[in-house]
Amino acid sequence: MTTPFIGEIQLFGFNFAPRGWAFCNGALLLLRQNTALFSLLGTEYGGDGVTNFRLPNFAARAPCNQGSGTGLTPRVAGDAFGEAAVTLTLEQMPSHTHAFTVYNQNDPTKRASSPSAGNSLASPTSSSPFASGAEPDAQFAPGMIGPAGGNQAHENHQPYLAVNFSIALAGEYPSFG
Repeated sequence: MTTPFIGEIQLFGFNFAPRGWAFCNGALLLLRQNTALFSLLGTEYGGDGVTNFRLPNFAARAPCNQGSGTGLTPRVAGDAFGEAAVTLTLEQMPSHTHAFTVYNQNDPTKRASSPSAGNSLASPTSSSPFASGAEPDAQFAPGMIGPAGGNQAHENHQPYLAVNFSIALAGEYPSFG
């Protein structure tokens, strides 16, 4: 491997940072022990800039280039944005319906134990989904079909592969110009 530039970020597929590298996990470093790296990063990712500074934090995050594009908001180095979990509201979901067909099949020999063509839900054996005392073609009991989820958030991560972002603490100092 060639000598890295100080501050260079690489992806590694193992669970440790190689010698001369550190995980990009937002760790707080002492300025006096990492003056070259501090001269490149400053307090872009945090720290007080007097005794310490922070490394970039890619833990549970996806990388993004700085700048802007058509219809996109501008991004600068060090920005953290997005949500790890989102709770959908009824207003965010497109209007739709769910069809549900039930056949009253009391002959057990004609019931199927798994979904198959031409079959639908048969009369349940434990409790009835129908409103009590209802005639054929009557409405279902009020709780049979309805909203579910209890307003709980769902995970909002992009597809991912577990790798470690690491930053070079030692190496060549990059030249500018």
